Amino acid sequence: MSNPIQTVGIIGSGTMGNGIAQACATNGIRVVMVDIAQTAIDKGLATVSGSLDRLIKKEKITAADKAKALSLIQGSTNYDDLKGAQLVIEAATENEALKIKILQQLDGVLAADVIVATNTSSISITKLAAATQRADRFVGMHFFNPVPMMALVEIIRGLQTSDATHDAVKSLAERLGKTPITVKNAPGFVVNRILVPMINEAFFVLAEGLATPEDIDAGMKLGTNQPIGPLALADMIGLDVCLAVMNVYMAEFNDSKYRPAPLLKEMVAAGWLGRKTGRGVYTY
Repeated sequence: MSNPIQTVGIIGSGTMGNGIAQACATNGIRVVMVDIAQTAIDKGLATVSGSLDRLIKKEKITAADKAKALSLIQGSTNYDDLKGAQLVIEAATENEALKIKILQQLDGVLAADVIVATNTSSISITKLAAATQRADRFVGMHFFNPVPMMALVEIIRGLQTSDATHDAVKSLAERLGKTPITVKNAPGFVVNRILVPMINEAFFVLAEGLATPEDIDAGMKLGTNQPIGPLALADMIGLDVCLAVMNVYMAEFNDSKYRPAPLLKEMVAAGWLGRKTGRGVYTY
């Protein structure tokens, strides 16, 4: 695909989907955002509108910029509306069976040369590609939350991903003002592979009583220049999610360095999952 991508399809209008839609539309790229229910689409569009309002308030964009961006986003509950897209990004819930079902549905609608990307943060790109009829035109495009603010995009090559597919998606990421890094397919890719074991280690340190949660977080913030400490970050991500990721690493790599911290398992068993339950390492 030599001509640049002009229309991007997005499956899913949740946090990641509407964030990707905003990033595309504010950079002049037409978006078709598909979800199963109109209520979900309306909510996604309202989120984008609110996000753009905040940028107007900060004088980063004008009201005219907002109107133009919103005019470029079409919400739909019909996969047929994706037919004009040169790239479709799947940003549905992190569930392998659901993603495979969506990808196979896309095969029935999209022309053979359309690239399909997945925004998965943990599922094998090679495995998802194998479930499609366009394995060479399938790639991982892992955005970070909140999408409009975060500069990084991990571009993950499955075993089957062609150079042309990788290059087209990389140049799109750059057009969105993002900084892409290229990653081979492996559990957790690069960022989460390093980040989640660091969070897990913070739970070992906490369990050993080496320092209070506040001091552990202050140490990592001030000592390694991170904007948020690992324990506060775990509460934000969800302790259940952190545990699930460590379990995947343990199963996939079969290496004891990925064993989940007993304290992390214990807190998840107690239902102390972080901000979403009002209590994790900290109380909210």
